[in-house]
Amino acid sequence: MKRSKKILIAVFGAIAVLSATAAVRKAGSARQAQAAAQSTAAAMVEFLQTDLVSVAARDLQVSLPLSGSLRALNQASVKAKVSGEVQQVLVREGEAVRAGQVIVRIDPTEYEAKAAQARGQMLAAKGQYENSRQTWERNRELVGKGFISRTAFDNYQSNLDVARANLDAAQGGLGVAQKALADTVVKAPLDGVVAARAVQPGEKVSPDTRLIDVVDLRVLELEAPIPMADVARASVGQSVQLDVEGTGRIAGKLVRINPAVSQGTRSVMVYVRVENADGRLRAGMFARGALVLGKRDGVIAVPASSVRTEGDRAFVYVIEKDTLTERPVQLGIRDEASGLVEIVSGLDAGTEIVRNNLGTLRTGSQVKRVKA
Repeated sequence: MKRSKKILIAVFGAIAVLSATAAVRKAGSARQAQAAAQSTAAAMVEFLQTDLVSVAARDLQVSLPLSGSLRALNQASVKAKVSGEVQQVLVREGEAVRAGQVIVRIDPTEYEAKAAQARGQMLAAKGQYENSRQTWERNRELVGKGFISRTAFDNYQSNLDVARANLDAAQGGLGVAQKALADTVVKAPLDGVVAARAVQPGEKVSPDTRLIDVVDLRVLELEAPIPMADVARASVGQSVQLDVEGTGRIAGKLVRINPAVSQGTRSVMVYVRVENADGRLRAGMFARGALVLGKRDGVIAVPASSVRTEGDRAFVYVIEKDTLTERPVQLGIRDEASGLVEIVSGLDAGTEIVRNNLGTLRTGSQVKRVKA
C-alpha cells in the first residue's frame, strides 16, 4: 500500500509539472504574438489622399509679395472758391460727371452787384483816359510848333499816365469781380464718378469748403512697400499679378519707384498701375499680389510644405512601392504666389511624395491610404 501511494504521488507531480510548463509556453507565445502585432502596427503609416501629391512640371515665377489698397490715379476734391449760400447741388454719389459739367451753384447776387460796380468804375476810368489821351495828342502838335512850353506838355503826359494807370486798375478790379461771379458756378474738373457729396442746398459755405469728391476709376494705382534689400531687383515696367477682394486676379504694371526710404519701416514704396476700363474695380479695394521678377517654365516643383530641412540638407518623404523613404533634394527658386519650390535634382515627375509637414516620419514604414 505504501508503495502504491508513492507511485500515485509521483504521477500527480509529473502531471502538475507538465501543466505548468504548458501554461508558461502558452503565455510566452501570447506575448510574442502581441509584440509581433505591435511591431507590424508601428511599421504602418496611414495617409489621407490630401496628404500626398504627385510631382509634376510647373511654371514658376520669382516674385515679391505686395499688398495695399487701390486708389484712383486721377481724383479731385472740389472746393468752394467764394463764400455764399448754396442754391443747387446737381449731382449725387455714384453719378457719372463730365469735365466742365455744372455740379453746384452758389447764390451770385452779391457778386453780380460787385461786378456791375467794377464795370462802372472801369467805364469811368476809360472815359478819363480817353480825355487825357486826346488832350495829350493835341498838345503834342503844339509843343512841336512852339506854341506851348515843354513843362506844360509834361503835365499833360503825366495826366495821361495817371489816367492809364487808373484804367488798368479798374480793368483789373472788373476782372476780379467777374472771376468771383464765375466761381459761383462750380464745375467738375475731370471726367469721373461722384464719390462724396459734402453740402446740401441752403448751406453757407466759405472759400475752401469741400463740396464734391470726384474720382476717375478708369485707371487705378496700388501703393505698396517692398523691403529695401529687394529694391535693386525691381524695375519700372515689370508685371504684377494682383488678387483683389471680390473680383479675382488682375494684371498690373510697376510704373514708379519712390527714391526715398521710409524711415520707420526701412522699406521703399512702389506704385503699380491697373487699367480699369470696365469699371469693375473700386477705389479703396484691398489687393494682394506679387511683383514678378522672373519666370521659369516647365521645371519640377513641389509644395514648399513638403520640403523638410536639417541644417543645410533638404529632403522630402517619398512613397516607393508603398514604402516611406527619405529623398535628398536640391532646391531652386521659390514661387511665393503659388507656394511652390523648384527641385533642381533628386525628384522626377510622377513621383509620389508627402505634401504636408506631418512631423518626423519613420522611414521604411509601410504606407496605407485611407479616405477622409
